[in-house]
Amino acid sequence: MMERFRAFWTKVISPIAHLLLRLGVSPDAVTLVGTLGVCAGALIFFPQGELLTGCLVITAFVFSDLLDGTMARTSGRVTKFGAFWDSTLDRIGDGAIFMGLALYFAWEEPSKVYLVLSLVCLLMGAVTSYARSRGETLGFDVKVGIAERADRLVLILVMTAFSEILDLPILLPIALWTLAIASTITVGQRVWVVRRQALAEARTTI
Repeated sequence: MMERFRAFWTKVISPIAHLLLRLGVSPDAVTLVGTLGVCAGALIFFPQGELLTGCLVITAFVFSDLLDGTMARTSGRVTKFGAFWDSTLDRIGDGAIFMGLALYFAWEEPSKVYLVLSLVCLLMGAVTSYARSRGETLGFDVKVGIAERADRLVLILVMTAFSEILDLPILLPIALWTLAIASTITVGQRVWVVRRQALAEARTTI
């Protein structure tokens, strides 16, 4: 489902990508601006309790993740550094979202449980991405898991926004519990898959 969503929006933003390239804007610059926008939306608005505003700002800048990729492919500037830069800043942006929610539960809606849960989501989201990256670096197929990055972003942003739109604060805790559990399961799945492939590889070399 996420791939169809990505394909649709890639077509929509292609004219913007071409315009920015004609203006001399680099894909790496778009990646940086997008990450700064996501961080600003999460760390400025969430701690103040402005959840909907924060989600709208974050969503607007999240599309830079599609835009920079489209620009790189269109201009032929797909480089190893670009992939590294994009992946590294993705981790910063994702972390900022849950850090902003942690600050929200520390300041606006004090709750030690949900503050900790936000930090668990931050940690396990980072480990989920790292497990795949490290596994693939070692030559293993790690494309498994019930909580891919796109799924995590859609769930937390939609549920956070609707918790304010519908005046249903319970939606945010539901999203956090779901993500904490799903991310932990995904890490376990990836560790298990890599372990199986590593053992199989070891047997073939004996």
